[in-house]
Amino acid sequence: MIYLQLFWVYIKIGLFGFGGGYAMLSLIQDEVVDHYGWISSQEFTDIVAISQMTPGPIGINSATYIGYTATGNVWGAMIATFAVCLPSFILVLLISYFFAKFKNNRFVEAAFVGLRPATIGLIAAAALLLMNSENFIDYKSILIFIASFVLVWKFKVHPILMIVIAGIAGAILYA
Repeated sequence: MIYLQLFWVYIKIGLFGFGGGYAMLSLIQDEVVDHYGWISSQEFTDIVAISQMTPGPIGINSATYIGYTATGNVWGAMIATFAVCLPSFILVLLISYFFAKFKNNRFVEAAFVGLRPATIGLIAAAALLLMNSENFIDYKSILIFIASFVLVWKFKVHPILMIVIAGIAGAILYA
């Protein structure tokens, strides 16, 4: 039964998660934490952090982790990952077929313009949902953020190296 629920939840998330993985986070949290209770909000925050650091899109990575966590096996991970990707795959096939014919249509252009603010709103909602009582921001976090920002922006430190440096700094500062 949980496999069918996982499939249904991630089909919905994949279908209505406009704007990519970060925009999906609020939908994912609503379903897997609030509605079904498969994971706690702390586990969700941890999964988001891990999904950000691993290669690949955050929505797919989090689906894989949550599917595995909810079922305790690889089948749950595969079902959730497949389900979150399926709507996008089908939509891209359909859109690519019809877009060439209708790309200059004013209604199609208006629809894409209308999706932009909705995408920004979904990303903002994801950021606000991650700001909960388990995720407080202290001066150490702000210090790591500012140092990371300056090192990447000003000194062009590679992002992967920056993840390692930030992890070491976190281990030292929070030990």
